[in-house]
Amino acid sequence: MKWKERTSKELAPELVEKYQLKPIAARLFALRNLNTAEKLEYWLNATEEDLADPNLMHDMAKAVARINLAIEHNEKITIYGDYDADGITATAIMMETLEILGADVHYFIPNRFEDGYGPNLATYKKIVADGTNLIITVDNGITGVEEVAYAKHKGVDTIITDHHKMQENVPDCYALVHCNYPGQKYPFDDYCGAGVAYTICRELMQDPMPELLELAMIGTIGDMVKVSGEGHIVVKRGLEVLNQTDRPGLKELIKNSGLQSGQIDENDVGFNITPRLNAVGRLDNASLAVELLLCESEAEVQKIADKIENLNEQRKDLTAKVYKACLQQVKVNNWQSRKTLVIYSADFHEGVLGLVANKIAEELHKPTIILTKNRAGIIKGSGRSVANFNIFNALDSLKQNLFLKFGGHDFACGLSMEESKIVTLRTEFEASYDIHESTVVKYYDFELPFTHLSLDIMHQINQVGPYGTDNVKPIFSISNLEISSCFFMGKDKNHIKLTLIQKNNKLEVVGFNKKYITKGLLPYINQLFIQLGENNYRNQVKLQGIIEGIVFSAPKFLFSTPVIDLRQEKHVMGFADRYLLFDKQNLEVASNSFDIDSKKITLIDEYDNDSDREVVVFLDTPHNQAELDQALSKNYKQLYLRFLLDQLPIKLMPAKKYFEVLLKYVYQHPGLEINEYRQVAPFLGIDYQNILFIMRVFYELKFITIKQNKIWGIKNPEKKALTASKYFCAIQSQLNFIQQLRQMPSEKLLMYVNQQLKNNN
Repeated sequence: MKWKERTSKELAPELVEKYQLKPIAARLFALRNLNTAEKLEYWLNATEEDLADPNLMHDMAKAVARINLAIEHNEKITIYGDYDADGITATAIMMETLEILGADVHYFIPNRFEDGYGPNLATYKKIVADGTNLIITVDNGITGVEEVAYAKHKGVDTIITDHHKMQENVPDCYALVHCNYPGQKYPFDDYCGAGVAYTICRELMQDPMPELLELAMIGTIGDMVKVSGEGHIVVKRGLEVLNQTDRPGLKELIKNSGLQSGQIDENDVGFNITPRLNAVGRLDNASLAVELLLCESEAEVQKIADKIENLNEQRKDLTAKVYKACLQQVKVNNWQSRKTLVIYSADFHEGVLGLVANKIAEELHKPTIILTKNRAGIIKGSGRSVANFNIFNALDSLKQNLFLKFGGHDFACGLSMEESKIVTLRTEFEASYDIHESTVVKYYDFELPFTHLSLDIMHQINQVGPYGTDNVKPIFSISNLEISSCFFMGKDKNHIKLTLIQKNNKLEVVGFNKKYITKGLLPYINQLFIQLGENNYRNQVKLQGIIEGIVFSAPKFLFSTPVIDLRQEKHVMGFADRYLLFDKQNLEVASNSFDIDSKKITLIDEYDNDSDREVVVFLDTPHNQAELDQALSKNYKQLYLRFLLDQLPIKLMPAKKYFEVLLKYVYQHPGLEINEYRQVAPFLGIDYQNILFIMRVFYELKFITIKQNKIWGIKNPEKKALTASKYFCAIQSQLNFIQQLRQMPSEKLLMYVNQQLKNNN
């Protein structure tokens, strides 16, 4: 990862004076191109009264006229929503407004497991048969060509209100209200479903309807659409309304979330409120969440909110369970070296696939698809990507041959398919992986001024908020720092807290999921990138940083040390000039697994640095001592010993009894394919990679034969010792050497390496 500082012209002094901006706020506004009186006035003072005329949105007048006609004639109206936070809040917005207007209105939320996402023909048939005269979709519908055609054939009008990507073939509906309709005059094009619903209700009521802003805000944050333009008004004013809400359902949800009214910000909504609403649709019928938002009985609301809280806890447990099982599959199948992952189990819960795919992609830095089998026997899946890899484009070309349904965007996708095609998907997805530029660039705002650190900084930062998509929360750099204390937090001690000192000023920073930052790495931390926040502990509020990135470099006092032993560290810090590999097969693994510039990775056989001495890292292990000695004949400025990777088929030599157990099983079960031994491995108590190794030894010793990919035991084979296998002996020799290399006491290893370098140079 590469960090770059944002740049911009300074804000005009007259603007700073007019809006009484302090230095940090002024710089942040300038860096976000909010640099004119008009832009600043809108950002700081605009309200729902400043939103554009709803009639500028495509088909708005037509839709509103049809809804009013339905209300006047007491026609039955059904709102067709969606099961995520956006669809839930959009449904509640439309329901509440139409009920105020006296409509005969009902709603339907699809069940994730029975109905799937979006328009469903079977459901449309039920809605029509139930006497509905007008269907209004919210947060969906743009793909419902067949469903809308059926309703129209039956004399039922459909008004589609949506924000998802326009298809080439759109439904023949009565009205299509879409915030991104081509050529329309509405000035804002990135509302969520709840935002579009809110816009319609403004026109229906001929009023800005501020009481609906808290719902539209939750949908906006939950769906990660823009928080600039009109999105800024919706989120900013929606947070103000939420912090004073009288809505019983939200008050109970806030209480269960552990939040405090009056202090709720966009992060609280994103990390506490929307996950609870989403949890309902992940595990149950999301109608329950709509009921919560619309319910006015405090006693009933508490029951619903408590049920939602239980579902959210179940969601957390299921996510952790599936995540752990996925990591186990990666380990058992030795998929660490793959560029992509397709992980399947019929036991995975469908509702958490996307959450787990996101966690796996973040943890292992690989595009990931998680699959399970639904009640109908169909394979359902969610995919998440990594920077610089468009998962939608990679899979879109495969959809005709592999998928029953497929959709998504650059970094996420959903799909369904037949079980028999999973292996093909795994192969094709791996083949599709192609990143032309592996270095991810992230931006920070500026160096944090350590002088006069106070909570006033947060006031200035909050002036430029609320933050979200296209208005990212500020990230500050901290350089020339001193770390005075460090301790690990959390149940598994995988979070770290550091106390930083600069010019006699202190700041505590927290790094979540930074277990790799051992105390041994602290001297190498050269620069931190942090977000600032407030830490409320025991009624004391103080400034605290959250680590977003780290830049490492060699401590200056170490440059007199020619060789550094970092074998015990698992993190590759990325500051070296060159990362050297002994084995060509590790090139792709190193490029994909570590956050280092792939241009810095070189095979040691191809490395020539006679003209310019460099800081280098031995990233993988040599195969033998001769290879190591040859590498130490080169001239380095400084050498770091890591030995993280190898290409050995096994980690430890299997005990002799496992050779006997497996050979016996082969004779008792002739004709199995090698892949079938993957299922046999747990029963035999032998790792699958060990089975592959043992089988290769058996084949060389002529204990087994392979015909048409099936394994057969040879009758009455010649008795031979395992050491008669050249493959066995070669791997055993390599294992012994690598084990010695990785476990040798540091003092002894450094003495050997330094002596070799001295002798050769």
